[in-house]
Amino acid sequence: NSYNIPIRLWILDSHPFAPPICFLKPTANMGISVGKHVDAHGRIYLPYLQNWSHPKSTIIGLIKEMIAKFEEELPLYSLSSSDAARQSELLSYIAKITEGETDMKSKNKIGGGKTEGCFNKITVVGAGDLGIACVLAAAAKGAADKVVLLDLSEGAAKGGTMDLEIFALPNVEISKDFSASADSKVVVLTVNSLGNAQTYLDVVQGNVDLFRGIIPTVSHYSPNSVLLVASHPVEVMTYVSWKLSAFPKSRVIGVGANLDTERLQYILANLLKAQVPAKDAWIIGEQGEDKVPSWTNCSLAANQTEAVAARNSREAVANRAMEVLKGKGQRSWSVGLSVADLTDSILKDKRKVHSVSTLAKGCCSINSEVFLSLPCVLGANGVIEMVELDEDSLVQEKLQSSAGSIHDLQQQLKL
Repeated sequence: NSYNIPIRLWILDSHPFAPPICFLKPTANMGISVGKHVDAHGRIYLPYLQNWSHPKSTIIGLIKEMIAKFEEELPLYSLSSSDAARQSELLSYIAKITEGETDMKSKNKIGGGKTEGCFNKITVVGAGDLGIACVLAAAAKGAADKVVLLDLSEGAAKGGTMDLEIFALPNVEISKDFSASADSKVVVLTVNSLGNAQTYLDVVQGNVDLFRGIIPTVSHYSPNSVLLVASHPVEVMTYVSWKLSAFPKSRVIGVGANLDTERLQYILANLLKAQVPAKDAWIIGEQGEDKVPSWTNCSLAANQTEAVAARNSREAVANRAMEVLKGKGQRSWSVGLSVADLTDSILKDKRKVHSVSTLAKGCCSINSEVFLSLPCVLGANGVIEMVELDEDSLVQEKLQSSAGSIHDLQQQLKL
């Protein structure tokens, strides 16, 4: 038998880098068969869409996969005359969507009489351990009125995502639909490619290919958001997000060394009980082994002798703190807490200083477009300003070295 299956494709402004959004468009005498590739509203989910990558992926290729998948499992069936009446409500819903009235946008007021303009919403992209940790930490922090988890995995909800659905946390929504992220103030990127890469360059390129289908789409739905990148390597993926989104540099930041800095300041104040202001200490540069401690620029002492002694004292205590830090790994839940800390500062416009990955060009004689962790004041629009650090030739040398290696890697990537 041959079947005519009516579909509707939304081609986004970000096409061909982002995949189209696909719906069945049943006639009045057709019903939707919910299955592996179709939900109750007729939204179509296919591996081809999830793995969309320009220029390899095309509309023709997408339609061919639809034909193949729908041959295996028909998405529509013929309604009896009694069922046809019930179909009208679904058709009305789909008609609203095609007019741009998604369920999200049609609610002008959300809980407590808040208008959409002052509604604090964040979206976490990726439902792995890190994504779920970010959702739980953000919900516990209470900074957002709503947290959306975009689950990009194929098939039905599994593992932690399923558990989130079962226990139904208030103000947390799980969706596979990018439109659920619309009007987010912060979009957190936690996804990482799980391909069979042979080299480190292949691993990073896999993440870049993944981001090519994600960043233009989330930027389309939340054009005024701050992008907060937690994917690895964070410096490179923040740069990629900046390039693909075309957002101003202030609104694209990486989680960077925020967690390490908070740990360093805690160790100095509580474990070592150092006689130096812990809040002046920062971890900056590149995540991993190449991170380096630094200090906020301030007058150390009245004369040169005291200044040298003060510098030596700070260096000694910083070295002890770094030794303690070496024993602390970065687990998903600890990074999630750090992400919640950053989103809290942004959503509440706290003007708090964090060490985050930001465009470092022009700092420490760096001339290339690379992102490194530096102390930055964060507010509603992302980075407001950088905080000036002490001039230290060894620190500057390390930052320049990191910038050079990151730039070399970026030059080998295909954006």
